[in-house]
Amino acid sequence: MATHNIQIFDTTLRDGEQVPGCKLNQQEKLVIARQLEALGVDVIEAGFPVSSPGDFAAVAAIAAQTKEATVCGLTRAVENDIRVAAEALRSARRPRIHTGIGTSELHIQQKLRTTQADVLERAVAAVKLAKSFVEDVEFYAEDAGRTDNEFLARVCEAAIAAGATVLNIPDTTGYCLPQEYGAKIKYLYENVKGIEKAILSTHCHNDLGLATANSIAGVSNGARQIECTINGVGERAGNTALEEVVMILRQHPYLNLTTGVQTKLLAETSALVAHLMSMPVQANKAIVGANAFAHSSGIHQDGVIKCRETYEIIDPKEVGVVDSSIVLTARSGRAALAYRLQKLGYHLERPALNTAYASFLQLADRQREVYDHDLHRLVEQEKPVAVG
Repeated sequence: MATHNIQIFDTTLRDGEQVPGCKLNQQEKLVIARQLEALGVDVIEAGFPVSSPGDFAAVAAIAAQTKEATVCGLTRAVENDIRVAAEALRSARRPRIHTGIGTSELHIQQKLRTTQADVLERAVAAVKLAKSFVEDVEFYAEDAGRTDNEFLARVCEAAIAAGATVLNIPDTTGYCLPQEYGAKIKYLYENVKGIEKAILSTHCHNDLGLATANSIAGVSNGARQIECTINGVGERAGNTALEEVVMILRQHPYLNLTTGVQTKLLAETSALVAHLMSMPVQANKAIVGANAFAHSSGIHQDGVIKCRETYEIIDPKEVGVVDSSIVLTARSGRAALAYRLQKLGYHLERPALNTAYASFLQLADRQREVYDHDLHRLVEQEKPVAVG
């Protein structure tokens, strides 16, 4: 079976920045954009140029500094939006305009207060105008997750005929189940005339905790681009986490789907974004959380000490983490204590280890975690045979 490359479209600087209280200044955006290019993403969605003078300036600056990645600017299906985005992207080596409109009945009736026919007309006009400025035009069908598949296919066909090179199928509200979203992508792949001229893209939100699963379902059914953010940051419950989808594809080679992301920069990139956005990463976050490679259960610790693969499916070094960590708590066993003591230069014979372990448990019951300085003190008190 042929291997397919999945383009990674990073929208940390646009959709990710829509988190309340996470406004980045231009210099911070430039720093993140440089890191994203080093990481190896294919597309950097730099912002929404018409939204403010600051966003316009940031998109223009990112467009000017970026050497390899495509730089993308978001617009609505509005003429002025598109013209402003084209101007902001003027110095980009690989510019893309990302334009679109709502396609679900809810959006058409309650938000746009118009008709399907008008939506089709506006979609075509927006793509054609964007195409007059850049070759690479991405069309988004907002709320595609709740859009009737037949109408969605008609919109996609019209967008391709107008010149769209990428079709973004957003699960805007994070509503879809993976099998539903995958089936939607498959339906479009099989029923949209001219689909071979465009790339289908996933853009999934995490309102029900399914953004990553839906994105994988999408690429498993024909999508060839994933839109995502570092740490899964984004409006409401966030977006698909870049680090998660990249490592899922890496750890499941039978999917025959690859990316160009330099995974050893994932932890570094995560920390940078968390710092600049003032959004700490939850400790149990997959791939980049502080506890992602930490073990405190005695049974798990014993297994990891003997063979890392017993309880870890990813080598931490692959994502830029120095090593697994054995966290000493009241749930830790003798093997973990002996392992940590040996790391500190101490070797205890079985009787001494048993005595030290009893003292260790008393200490561990009084505090959440036992640290190296606690172990040094414990060794001093027990006076076992020590080897430097």
